[in-house]
Amino acid sequence: MTSASSTAQRHRNPFKRLSALAYQTFSKPRANIILLISLFILGYLSHYHPFLSFDANDLYEHNNFPNECAADLVPSPQVRQTILDRVFNGSSPWVGFPPPNIAPLLWQEWTKGWGSNAPVFEHLIRQVRPRIIIEVGTFLGASATHMAGLTRSLGLESTIICIDDFRGWPGYYDEGKSLGMVNGESLLLYQFMQNVVKANATDSILYLPFSTGTALGGLCNWGVYGDLVEVDAAHDFHSTWMDINNAYKVLRKPGGVLFGHDYVWVGVRKAVHSFARRHGFRVTIHGEHWILY
Repeated sequence: MTSASSTAQRHRNPFKRLSALAYQTFSKPRANIILLISLFILGYLSHYHPFLSFDANDLYEHNNFPNECAADLVPSPQVRQTILDRVFNGSSPWVGFPPPNIAPLLWQEWTKGWGSNAPVFEHLIRQVRPRIIIEVGTFLGASATHMAGLTRSLGLESTIICIDDFRGWPGYYDEGKSLGMVNGESLLLYQFMQNVVKANATDSILYLPFSTGTALGGLCNWGVYGDLVEVDAAHDFHSTWMDINNAYKVLRKPGGVLFGHDYVWVGVRKAVHSFARRHGFRVTIHGEHWILY
């Protein structure tokens, strides 16, 4: 009995000593002040620091792109007129182009692009035989005019919708060719239009001169869906993540194919694979392009 009692007493003694030490420490005024300051700092960090405040709701909001698009899908033959009515007051933007004050400032043809004639375009157009193609990120229209030529050669009556704000990016300058500005406004849109006219593709190509999110949101609200949707705009993770998710909302399902360019960029790769894991797609690489199946 004595041995067992002594053993129990030894096990309890450390806890008594710790309790006494804690009481002596935090019963002092200075210790109370330190404790209050520590609690304030922890509270501040937990509120403002993303790693301490990150929870399931934050993750849900980050990944939540509601899919409530228009219930009534616009038939393919009516897509062109729908865009003309919604964006251009019912008239074609190609009528009267180029404006007299702009014509002298444009190159007769300048279709600069990156991977714009890659084999992936013919591969997918032959595979999908799209009636509606949506291109997110157009620049000067090199890939759009290339796709217009491909669809024409295959006997397809396709409408190609080009999405771009046509302002380029800060500091862009091409040493070989460049564009001036009119009152600070870039001439990229007019040069894109000139390239489409030169390619004799005005009957198949239309454009939405807005940010990617705004334009894709418009297509979603109107019920315009693409059989083939290409994402080729910004290269950082967050912009690409937004573009892929918004583009997926206007992809015809089933049967449509979502693909894009610039797989060599780290931000693009991360966004593509994150999206594929979340939605159960297989990523196929085709040169510098990626395809989701």
